Amino acid sequence: MLALRLTRAARPAVQLRRLLVAAASAGTGFLLLGSLGYAMDHPRTPGAAALRLAWCVVPIAATVYLARAVARTDPGTRPRPGLSAVGLGPGRLMAVSALTTLLSCTLGSLVALMFFLHLRGDLTGMPFDGKGAQFLAADRPFPVPAALTLLALLPVAASSAVALSLRPRDPRRPAEKGRSGASFGARRLAVTRQARTPEEEPAEVAAEEAGWSDVLTVAPPPREAPAGFPWGVAALAAGLAVQAYANRTAPASVLALPVEGAAVLGAWLLTALGLVLAAPGLTYLCGRLLQSAQPGALRLLAGRVLMSEATRIGRPLGVVCAVTSAALATTAMYDQPAAAFGPLSTVATLVVGGCTLATLLTAAVEARQSRAGTTAALLRLGAPATMLRGSAALRAAALITLFVPLTLLIAYLSALPPTG
Repeated sequence: MLALRLTRAARPAVQLRRLLVAAASAGTGFLLLGSLGYAMDHPRTPGAAALRLAWCVVPIAATVYLARAVARTDPGTRPRPGLSAVGLGPGRLMAVSALTTLLSCTLGSLVALMFFLHLRGDLTGMPFDGKGAQFLAADRPFPVPAALTLLALLPVAASSAVALSLRPRDPRRPAEKGRSGASFGARRLAVTRQARTPEEEPAEVAAEEAGWSDVLTVAPPPREAPAGFPWGVAALAAGLAVQAYANRTAPASVLALPVEGAAVLGAWLLTALGLVLAAPGLTYLCGRLLQSAQPGALRLLAGRVLMSEATRIGRPLGVVCAVTSAALATTAMYDQPAAAFGPLSTVATLVVGGCTLATLLTAAVEARQSRAGTTAALLRLGAPATMLRGSAALRAAALITLFVPLTLLIAYLSALPPTG
């Protein structure tokens, strides 16, 4: 009962994020049912039907990623000493969070099923003058077991991802390097000047003259560079090479030919994987560049925050970069991109694009929550709120300056016509 109250008594912002997960699940479930309807209406082309179902991996992955990010920012399911005393330890709270995700995704899947049956005319007659019959297989019996099996994929995958992400860690393991919070701010206040590096010496001297030595001391420390950057570059290069090979056929639709469509799907997945792996390293590089050339307190704070949050912010940025570049490349390659999925292309675009943007915003909320103790320590030391806002604006400008040209470059390389 207490676990249910923790879920119900969440803030409106938390409930809104859960509703976003349910909406994304509804859109993904409708795409899965649309693929099922296409397979029912085209029994003689199993390859094309299987390819359409394979393309649903993209919205499924985007929805699962969003559900995981929402679960990580839920303040009601965080381990606290008082809850452990009543039997709600880390393991039980992880189960509550996974169950909440399962319920949200199941609600969305049920909404998708009801809407799909309504469009087929199984509930109240065929709406929209029967225009959806071509991809809903309205003239064929509806296979309920197959539909329920497809709709169960997303709730199971999302809840499993949440449980894996929030599983209790071994308390004997050392704390994560670069961890922020109130205790972290206290530890940083006790650090002496012997911890500063030679390149930070001029900035420390200038800050001391301006009265900001304590502020610089409490700023998040730079983490080591995130691992995976070389693998990300390799996967990105491989994805672009496969895309160049797949573009030689130049089909009118990415689903027109099963073999070429599968090649395009594999190339985009490789490109997306490369960007996700490389984006944390690029975010870390932005933080390094902000601190170059004798930075002041503002640039030093902004750069250190970027370096400490490189993995948390970089991965969603890589996903947004991958989705945006793929959309731009598709628009450039095909005169009518909506012909790829027919009427379902708008749903797929909204689901994937909306999930990536919502995940990025949710990651920003999580990063802000993790820096709450450090921010409070800065305010207690007399740092003005304008400095914190300026640091956030500087971080956003640095990321936009790097990732926007990168997205346009990858989209251009993905849409290059074959030369041979």
